[in-house]
Amino acid sequence: MADGDPIPRLEAAVAAEQPIMARDAVLELARAASSGDVRATRQLLELVAPRVMRAVRAVMGPAHPDLEDATQLALIGFIQALPSFRGDCQPVQFAARIAVRTAGTARRRAALRGSRHDPSADLEAIRAPAGELEAARRRDAVRRLLDDLPEEQAEALALRMILGWSIKEIAAATATPLNTVRSRLRLAKEGLRRRVSEDPALAEALDEATGEP
Repeated sequence: MADGDPIPRLEAAVAAEQPIMARDAVLELARAASSGDVRATRQLLELVAPRVMRAVRAVMGPAHPDLEDATQLALIGFIQALPSFRGDCQPVQFAARIAVRTAGTARRRAALRGSRHDPSADLEAIRAPAGELEAARRRDAVRRLLDDLPEEQAEALALRMILGWSIKEIAAATATPLNTVRSRLRLAKEGLRRRVSEDPALAEALDEATGEP
Protein backbone atom coordinates (compact mmCIF):
# COMPACT_ATOMS: atom_id res chain seq x y z
CA MET A 1 0.00 0.00 0.00
CA ALA A 2 1.53 3.28 -1.12
CA ASP A 3 2.03 6.08 1.37
CA GLY A 4 -1.04 8.29 1.49
CA ASP A 5 -3.17 5.73 -0.36
CA PRO A 6 -5.77 4.22 2.00
CA ILE A 7 -7.02 1.59 -0.49
CA PRO A 8 -5.49 -1.79 0.42
CA ARG A 9 -3.90 -3.94 -2.25
CA LEU A 10 -6.03 -6.82 -3.44
CA GLU A 11 -3.75 -9.55 -2.12
CA ALA A 12 -3.81 -7.93 1.30
CA ALA A 13 -7.60 -7.76 1.16
CA VAL A 14 -7.80 -11.48 0.53
CA ALA A 15 -5.38 -12.42 3.29
CA ALA A 16 -6.34 -9.96 6.02
CA GLU A 17 -9.15 -11.01 8.30
CA GLN A 18 -9.33 -8.35 10.98
CA PRO A 19 -10.24 -9.09 14.59
CA ILE A 20 -13.91 -8.68 15.41
CA MET A 21 -14.64 -5.20 16.73
CA ALA A 22 -17.57 -4.09 18.83
CA ARG A 23 -20.43 -2.61 16.80
CA ASP A 24 -20.09 0.81 18.41
CA ALA A 25 -16.34 0.87 17.73
CA VAL A 26 -16.83 0.10 14.05
CA LEU A 27 -19.55 2.73 13.73
CA GLU A 28 -17.28 5.29 15.35
CA LEU A 29 -14.53 4.32 12.92
CA ALA A 30 -16.93 4.86 10.02
CA ARG A 31 -17.93 8.27 11.34
CA ALA A 32 -14.29 9.31 11.66
CA ALA A 33 -13.51 8.05 8.16
CA SER A 34 -16.46 9.92 6.68
CA SER A 35 -15.09 13.13 8.15
CA GLY A 36 -11.77 12.66 6.36
CA ASP A 37 -9.66 10.97 9.04
CA VAL A 38 -7.02 9.17 6.93
CA ARG A 39 -5.97 6.78 9.69
CA ALA A 40 -9.58 5.79 10.40
CA THR A 41 -10.19 5.39 6.66
CA ARG A 42 -7.22 3.04 6.32
CA GLN A 43 -8.30 0.97 9.33
CA LEU A 44 -11.90 0.78 8.15
CA LEU A 45 -10.85 -0.34 4.66
CA GLU A 46 -8.66 -3.06 6.11
CA LEU A 47 -11.68 -4.20 8.11
CA VAL A 48 -14.14 -4.34 5.21
CA ALA A 49 -11.80 -5.37 2.37
CA PRO A 50 -12.11 -9.16 2.87
CA ARG A 51 -15.92 -8.95 2.84
CA VAL A 52 -15.83 -6.72 -0.25
CA MET A 53 -13.53 -9.13 -2.03
CA ARG A 54 -15.79 -12.09 -1.26
CA ALA A 55 -18.89 -10.23 -2.44
CA VAL A 56 -17.28 -9.16 -5.72
CA ARG A 57 -15.95 -12.67 -6.32
CA ALA A 58 -19.37 -14.19 -5.60
CA VAL A 59 -21.16 -11.92 -8.08
CA MET A 60 -18.52 -11.91 -10.83
CA GLY A 61 -17.07 -15.40 -10.48
CA PRO A 62 -13.59 -16.39 -9.24
CA ALA A 63 -11.77 -15.95 -12.57
CA HIS A 64 -13.48 -12.92 -14.11
CA PRO A 65 -10.83 -10.75 -15.81
CA ASP A 66 -12.19 -7.57 -14.20
CA LEU A 67 -12.28 -8.98 -10.66
CA GLU A 68 -9.42 -6.92 -9.26
CA ASP A 69 -10.53 -3.67 -10.88
CA ALA A 70 -14.07 -4.13 -9.59
CA THR A 71 -12.83 -4.79 -6.07
CA GLN A 72 -10.76 -1.62 -6.05
CA LEU A 73 -13.69 0.37 -7.45
CA ALA A 74 -15.97 -1.06 -4.76
CA LEU A 75 -13.57 0.02 -2.01
CA ILE A 76 -13.31 3.49 -3.49
CA GLY A 77 -17.09 3.66 -3.85
CA PHE A 78 -17.50 2.63 -0.23
CA ILE A 79 -15.34 5.51 0.98
CA GLN A 80 -17.11 7.98 -1.29
CA ALA A 81 -20.50 6.79 0.00
CA LEU A 82 -19.60 6.97 3.69
CA PRO A 83 -21.10 10.46 4.20
CA SER A 84 -24.50 8.93 3.32
CA PHE A 85 -24.06 6.01 5.76
CA ARG A 86 -26.67 6.35 8.53
CA GLY A 87 -25.64 3.42 10.71
CA ASP A 88 -28.75 1.35 9.96
CA CYS A 89 -26.49 -1.66 9.40
CA GLN A 90 -22.87 -2.57 10.03
CA PRO A 91 -20.29 -0.77 7.83
CA VAL A 92 -19.16 -4.17 6.48
CA GLN A 93 -22.70 -4.81 5.23
CA PHE A 94 -22.87 -1.34 3.71
CA ALA A 95 -19.55 -2.07 1.97
CA ALA A 96 -20.77 -5.48 0.75
CA ARG A 97 -23.89 -3.91 -0.72
CA ILE A 98 -21.75 -1.42 -2.66
CA ALA A 99 -19.52 -4.30 -3.76
CA VAL A 100 -22.50 -6.23 -5.14
CA ARG A 101 -23.70 -3.23 -7.12
CA THR A 102 -20.20 -2.44 -8.41
CA ALA A 103 -19.61 -6.06 -9.41
CA GLY A 104 -22.93 -6.23 -11.23
CA THR A 105 -22.10 -3.10 -13.20
CA ALA A 106 -18.67 -4.50 -14.08
CA ARG A 107 -20.20 -7.75 -15.35
CA ARG A 108 -22.69 -5.91 -17.54
CA ARG A 109 -19.99 -3.68 -19.00
CA ALA A 110 -17.80 -6.68 -19.73
CA ALA A 111 -20.72 -8.39 -21.48
CA LEU A 112 -21.25 -5.32 -23.68
CA ARG A 113 -17.55 -5.26 -24.62
CA GLY A 114 -17.53 -8.81 -25.93
CA SER A 115 -18.53 -12.38 -25.35
CA ARG A 116 -20.92 -13.37 -22.60
CA HIS A 117 -18.74 -16.39 -21.86
CA ASP A 118 -17.46 -16.21 -18.29
CA PRO A 119 -14.21 -18.12 -17.62
CA SER A 120 -15.21 -18.28 -13.97
CA ALA A 121 -17.84 -20.87 -14.88
CA ASP A 122 -15.18 -23.11 -16.40
CA LEU A 123 -12.88 -22.67 -13.40
CA GLU A 124 -15.64 -23.51 -10.92
CA ALA A 125 -16.62 -26.56 -12.94
CA ILE A 126 -13.03 -27.82 -12.99
CA ARG A 127 -12.53 -27.27 -9.26
CA ALA A 128 -15.91 -28.55 -8.11
CA PRO A 129 -16.17 -32.10 -6.73
CA ALA A 130 -18.53 -34.33 -8.71
CA GLY A 131 -21.43 -33.67 -6.34
CA GLU A 132 -20.97 -29.90 -6.54
CA LEU A 133 -20.66 -29.56 -10.31
CA GLU A 134 -24.34 -28.78 -10.75
CA ALA A 135 -24.23 -26.17 -7.98
CA ALA A 136 -21.27 -24.47 -9.69
CA ARG A 137 -23.16 -24.35 -12.97
CA ARG A 138 -26.21 -22.99 -11.17
CA ARG A 139 -24.15 -20.17 -9.61
CA ASP A 140 -22.95 -19.21 -13.07
CA ALA A 141 -26.53 -19.30 -14.36
CA VAL A 142 -27.65 -16.96 -11.56
CA ARG A 143 -24.82 -14.53 -12.36
CA ARG A 144 -25.82 -14.43 -16.03
CA LEU A 145 -29.47 -13.95 -15.14
CA LEU A 146 -28.60 -11.00 -12.92
CA ASP A 147 -26.86 -9.29 -15.85
CA ASP A 148 -30.19 -8.75 -17.58
CA LEU A 149 -32.18 -7.36 -14.66
CA PRO A 150 -32.67 -3.69 -13.76
CA GLU A 151 -29.94 -2.65 -11.33
CA GLU A 152 -32.07 -2.39 -8.17
CA GLN A 153 -33.72 -5.76 -8.78
CA ALA A 154 -30.37 -7.39 -9.56
CA GLU A 155 -28.86 -5.94 -6.40
CA ALA A 156 -31.67 -7.24 -4.20
CA LEU A 157 -31.60 -10.69 -5.78
CA ALA A 158 -27.80 -10.93 -5.55
CA LEU A 159 -27.82 -10.00 -1.87
CA ARG A 160 -30.55 -12.55 -1.24
CA MET A 161 -29.46 -15.48 -3.42
CA ILE A 162 -25.69 -15.10 -3.64
CA LEU A 163 -24.80 -13.59 -0.26
CA GLY A 164 -27.69 -15.17 1.63
CA TRP A 165 -28.93 -11.99 3.33
CA SER A 166 -32.33 -11.78 4.96
CA ILE A 167 -34.89 -9.34 3.60
CA LYS A 168 -34.44 -7.23 6.74
CA GLU A 169 -30.67 -7.07 6.20
CA ILE A 170 -31.16 -6.00 2.59
CA ALA A 171 -33.62 -3.31 3.66
CA ALA A 172 -31.20 -1.96 6.28
CA ALA A 173 -28.14 -1.94 4.03
CA THR A 174 -29.95 -0.29 1.12
CA ALA A 175 -32.03 2.10 3.27
CA THR A 176 -35.12 0.68 1.57
CA PRO A 177 -38.54 -0.20 3.10
CA LEU A 178 -39.14 -3.91 3.61
CA ASN A 179 -42.08 -3.94 1.22
CA THR A 180 -39.94 -2.31 -1.48
CA VAL A 181 -37.31 -5.03 -1.10
CA ARG A 182 -40.01 -7.68 -1.35
CA SER A 183 -41.38 -5.97 -4.45
CA ARG A 184 -37.95 -5.86 -6.11
CA LEU A 185 -37.42 -9.54 -5.39
CA ARG A 186 -40.86 -10.39 -6.74
CA LEU A 187 -40.29 -8.39 -9.93
CA ALA A 188 -36.88 -9.97 -10.38
CA LYS A 189 -38.41 -13.41 -9.99
CA GLU A 190 -41.16 -12.62 -12.50
CA GLY A 191 -38.63 -11.24 -14.97
CA LEU A 192 -36.55 -14.41 -14.80
CA ARG A 193 -39.29 -17.01 -14.53
CA ARG A 194 -39.49 -17.90 -18.20
CA ARG A 195 -35.70 -18.10 -18.48
CA VAL A 196 -35.38 -20.69 -15.72
CA SER A 197 -38.28 -22.90 -16.77
CA GLU A 198 -35.86 -25.61 -17.91
CA ASP A 199 -34.01 -25.67 -14.56
CA PRO A 200 -36.43 -26.64 -11.75
CA ALA A 201 -33.72 -26.29 -9.07
CA LEU A 202 -32.98 -22.72 -10.14
CA ALA A 203 -36.69 -21.93 -10.22
CA GLU A 204 -36.96 -23.28 -6.68
CA ALA A 205 -34.04 -21.08 -5.60
CA LEU A 206 -35.84 -18.04 -6.99
CA ASP A 207 -38.94 -18.97 -4.99
CA GLU A 208 -36.82 -19.16 -1.84
CA ALA A 209 -35.25 -15.77 -2.63
CA THR A 210 -38.59 -13.99 -2.40
CA GLY A 211 -39.52 -15.59 0.94
CA GLU A 212 -38.80 -14.66 4.53
CA PRO A 213 -37.03 -13.96 6.75
